Amino acid sequence: MNIQIYAGKKNFDTQKAERYFKERRIPFQSLDLKKHRLGEREIRLMISALGTDGILDREDKKVREHPACYYNQAEMLVTAIQEDPWLLKTPIVRNGNAVTSGYRPEVWETWK
Repeated sequence: MNIQIYAGKKNFDTQKAERYFKERRIPFQSLDLKKHRLGEREIRLMISALGTDGILDREDKKVREHPACYYNQAEMLVTAIQEDPWLLKTPIVRNGNAVTSGYRPEVWETWK
């Protein structure tokens, strides 16, 4: 397994995700979205796995006020996420081509 955890801010779900993998002694790489710029291929993979609804944090007031919240084309969404990674629902946990958003231990158990 090659686990990567993308997090923009240390929210409670991000801490729970990191704790989940630490407790099971599963090595992971934690990537801070403020420092690590996402590439176009990474974002496209996330969109194809999660969909446009699953990738954006529409519960956040700041995100709902951003025009990207209402985009329905992947092209426009990729550019918006590259410019403003805080739009993403975190943590985004990736294992190869498998991607989840939020705290999803029931999915992570199947990745073994």
